Amino acid sequence: MGEAPAFVVDNLLQNQDGFGSKSKGCKTTTTIGDKTYVIGGGNDESTLSVEVQIFDKTTGNWVTPIVLGTKPNTCKGLSAVSLNDDRILIVKKGSTPDDCIWFLEVDTRFVREQKKIQGTDVVAWSKGARGYAEKPVVISGPSGVGKGTLISMLMKEFPSMFGFSVSHTTRAPRCMEKDGVHYHFTERSIMEKDIKDGKFLEYASVHGNLYGTSVEAVEVVTDAGKRCILDIDVQGARSVKASSLEAIFIFICPPSMEELEKRLRSRGTETEEQILKRLRNAKTEMEQGHSSGIFEHILYNDNLDECYESLKKLLGLDGAAAATQRSAPQGIDLPTDHSVSKMDNKIIINCETPELKKASKNLIVLDVSSLKGGAPGRTRGLDVYAIDSFSDGLNGINQPI
Repeated sequence: MGEAPAFVVDNLLQNQDGFGSKSKGCKTTTTIGDKTYVIGGGNDESTLSVEVQIFDKTTGNWVTPIVLGTKPNTCKGLSAVSLNDDRILIVKKGSTPDDCIWFLEVDTRFVREQKKIQGTDVVAWSKGARGYAEKPVVISGPSGVGKGTLISMLMKEFPSMFGFSVSHTTRAPRCMEKDGVHYHFTERSIMEKDIKDGKFLEYASVHGNLYGTSVEAVEVVTDAGKRCILDIDVQGARSVKASSLEAIFIFICPPSMEELEKRLRSRGTETEEQILKRLRNAKTEMEQGHSSGIFEHILYNDNLDECYESLKKLLGLDGAAAATQRSAPQGIDLPTDHSVSKMDNKIIINCETPELKKASKNLIVLDVSSLKGGAPGRTRGLDVYAIDSFSDGLNGINQPI
């Protein structure tokens, strides 16, 4: 495990027809087991495109893997450090504070699952983010149970704490609908490929069109410092439960089927046939909600105000906790010139001062001991702080940044 010397990679490249011989950009190489991952390349000396190639030492062959996840933008260079044999931490040079830390997953659970699906070598990108995020909230329940009303009450009382993800659909926009606001409108072939690549938490075909919730749509809400609410049916909740997303699953029940029928009829918006269909679906959803093992919490909406108070308590919004709002995660401002090393679960970034005559250096520590999430979403849990020397870091003397 570790970085392969540059001359070793150059020798490997010279022995392979068509690989790398035309690339003028920089590369970084990291070896994990019998595979050397070559990351980088490009035709422009001033910028580096973040490509991935693999040299398999057991076969002596180069492999071009399927690359999943959102690919990093070009940069002025990069450094790489392997973590736990399943992913590589990438530090981009000359990038914005919110775009400088990435992870290339090479043997995580998601990558292994995708290898079985794709039938070939797979790697996956995941953007690094500081701190943690509140778990998204999945709320399900039969039509007419009042979950929409409960969510509206939550959004009204805590408008800056919660947000909805914007769903994707392959249908055409209707009058006044805006792309990225009401839906992300996309082509069917693109959405089908993204579904295959594991980019969707849940999806369904409705009247010949695909609808679904992407991982990125949920992450965008989280990046804004808000907690994402997913109002989806039981089948969608089942798909989310099977994904890598850690969420809270809540099922809303009516006090009885008789009361649910009364509520549906009082709305006066459906025909008799539609009401009977909703009641049949509700019975199935109620059975699945109680017995599927999907939902950790079941609330009975026999009294709206009491049910809402129970919902707030589940989400930790009762009492003083309700006044606490999580701010959006901050990026890491790194100079272009820096070097990277590893010490246990800490990545040490050595940032030289602009004044070349000064010998002092500023050290930034990335603590990666408590990472959560990963591809196809963000990798969260980075703890970042500054130290004046390696001894300070070992003694626990640090300054938050």
